[in-house]
Amino acid sequence: MKRVGLLGGSFNPAHGGHRQISLAAARALNLDEVWWLVSPGNPLKPREGMAPLAARLGSAIAMARRARIVPTAIERELGTRYTVDTLRKLRRRYPRHRFIWLMGSDNLAQFHRWRDWRGIARAMPIAVIARPGYDGPAAASPAAAWLGRYRRSAASLNNRAGWSAPALIPLRFDPDPRSATALRRADPDWASRFSGQALRDPLTHHPVDPDTA
Repeated sequence: MKRVGLLGGSFNPAHGGHRQISLAAARALNLDEVWWLVSPGNPLKPREGMAPLAARLGSAIAMARRARIVPTAIERELGTRYTVDTLRKLRRRYPRHRFIWLMGSDNLAQFHRWRDWRGIARAMPIAVIARPGYDGPAAASPAAAWLGRYRRSAASLNNRAGWSAPALIPLRFDPDPRSATALRRADPDWASRFSGQALRDPLTHHPVDPDTA
């Protein structure tokens, strides 16, 4: 079975920090690939300042070159808006894959606000990557309190039973200060470099309309 990490996000734009934590997680968890789920729209993020999906996917494809990273806009194809629905459909579509959800500790701090977050936790193991400044809020969150009883090490994934869920696997790497917010501030016209490009989704191999919003 292929071992796949799932990293969801806006990727507005994708940057070297995304790449670094994905490759570090792949090494730590012995993953075959990491899929970047480029979200059509994050319900917890404002639409203002959000580049078109095609531009964000284009930036992800460029950043993922020559790495075990597969950017995809499959959520638009699946017709899902919430992570819990996406994960259920991915598991049905790829029954011979073992999936683990990857997220930063900043997301763990607000995980209890996600639609059916316990359903996400029951769908597959979750690896939480520490981010500077979020250890306290993450540890104090309702989701961390609930998931704490299911804490495991990365080595647990070496056994088939280790892929049962719920499971919380903490990961800590050298911090990376890069952020999409800082990149947008430094290069507000970044999305124009990806406009009008003919794209093919690296996972589904289906064409993506360059005008997709």
